[in-house]
Amino acid sequence: MTGFIVPQDRPWLKTYQEYRLDPHVTIPDGVTSLLDSFEENFKKHGDKIAFTSMDKSITYRELDMYSRQIAAYLQSIGLVKGDKVAVMMPNVLQYPIAMMGIVRAGMVLVNVNPLYTAHELEHQLNDSEAKALFIIENFANTFEKVQNKGQVKHIIVASIGEMMGLKGWLVNFVVRHVKKMVPTWNIPNHITFKDALNAVPVSSYVRPNVSLDDVAVLQYTGGTTGVAKGAMLTHKNLIVNVEQCMTFVHQVFPPQEDLTGKYIATALPLYHIFSFTVSMLGLKMGFSLLLIVNAKDFNALTKDFNKYRPVFFPAVNTLFNVLTNHEGFKALDHTNLRLSLGGGMSVLPSTAKAWEELTGNYIIEGYGLSETSPVATLNPPGSYTGKIGIPFPDTDVILIDDDGKPVALGEAGEIAIKGPQVMKGYWKRDDETAKTMTADGYFKTGDIGVMDEKGFVKIVDRKKDMVLVSGFNVYPNEVEEVITAHPKVLECGVIGVPDEHSGELVKAFIVKKDDSLTEQEIKAWAKENLTGYKRPKYIEFIGELPKSNVGKILRKDLRELESNKKA
Repeated sequence: MTGFIVPQDRPWLKTYQEYRLDPHVTIPDGVTSLLDSFEENFKKHGDKIAFTSMDKSITYRELDMYSRQIAAYLQSIGLVKGDKVAVMMPNVLQYPIAMMGIVRAGMVLVNVNPLYTAHELEHQLNDSEAKALFIIENFANTFEKVQNKGQVKHIIVASIGEMMGLKGWLVNFVVRHVKKMVPTWNIPNHITFKDALNAVPVSSYVRPNVSLDDVAVLQYTGGTTGVAKGAMLTHKNLIVNVEQCMTFVHQVFPPQEDLTGKYIATALPLYHIFSFTVSMLGLKMGFSLLLIVNAKDFNALTKDFNKYRPVFFPAVNTLFNVLTNHEGFKALDHTNLRLSLGGGMSVLPSTAKAWEELTGNYIIEGYGLSETSPVATLNPPGSYTGKIGIPFPDTDVILIDDDGKPVALGEAGEIAIKGPQVMKGYWKRDDETAKTMTADGYFKTGDIGVMDEKGFVKIVDRKKDMVLVSGFNVYPNEVEEVITAHPKVLECGVIGVPDEHSGELVKAFIVKKDDSLTEQEIKAWAKENLTGYKRPKYIEFIGELPKSNVGKILRKDLRELESNKKA
């Protein structure tokens, strides 16, 4: 059993009984680290396909061999247990191989967004104290700009096609010379990924002694405050979160079901914790994972969906929304799809409705953060609720006011989480860790929510995104939900702008679905659906909303855009 027991007076326990869910979670016997979990997966699933990317597949058995080779290489160059190793790659076959090799060597994985600027990369490499870096050649010139400023001594450079045999030569030629996606770079003393695989005999691998409390991943996040910092996720955090996820996912895919050849469409980047943990779940259950290199290439994504017909699709609201408006995707047969999982940001009702009408499949929404490995709450499979679900097994969620005191059911408060998936803390930032924890050990998320009598939580908004209009709280999520429900609206982002009379007023940035949409139509719609102080005073039509690497609408960028206009 995990050490934390959910208080018996929590309202979600009744919902657990209703859905016949186990409110507790156990770590399987004999599992003392992710190494045990990986080895059990390899043994159990053997010659099943583990990952497919650009029509090239590797089996669980091959993943075992390749990741041990990488682990042996890392050990051979003098790195030791606990050393940090960064991976800066999109969804290519080398990512899971490198990731597992690092963990199997007893080292700590540092996930890096490949789209980082040199400044962002420099911060993360220096802060994490990474000693080695796996990087795809498309972004090697970014590292070249910072390579002499940190302590990274070992650079392993991968190419997109190198794991694809003869086809890979053609892929690399097109990527480098036709599409010109690889800027010129020069990194002295680097080694290729293929050479690293073959550098030392796999028999030289020494299995390290790793415990559940050891850190497995440094997952960088802006968190609830300040500059990007590394959430220390332990082997226990990640193992438990996979087990917690399975409690709910088994409602759709029963334990006895043979999942051979059944695909999870992995369009979200694996370096993002949502996609990372879902991939760990997929490997545990014996799925095959379809790696989609560029989720913004909707035509290629549609072809992959058509060929592999995934049964499980984790995504974010913006991706679900775009696909429901993509003619090629709309023409597909979606009867194979059994689980659509929404995370990373709120799934809007208009998106959920369009997705259900198109695919016949509900979006099951969950919630979490990098600091919670990441999933903390999830809806039991069945229908879209507009809520983020109930707390996971052995997870306690309370809503607190500004003084840290719990609020009553039905009242808005900051979501605070306690459970075995909550991080060990922020790397080298005890002060930041302390700021985010209550006296009795709850992690304060910075998100505002409301809990109902059955324990379901609805996100109201980010604490820092709340707009204060004449003393009234306006939550952008609510306004965005209303505006995106208009049939001529594709997307919407809402912020507050300063006003000398009201303090702040609401402004909406809108991407049109129909070019005929007017400001007057939006204001009439808002008048019909929102009380006065919540209605957008200002409306701006925009070609595209700023988004994060996983498709979250970046309100801070909208605020910056607005600020620059007035400068």
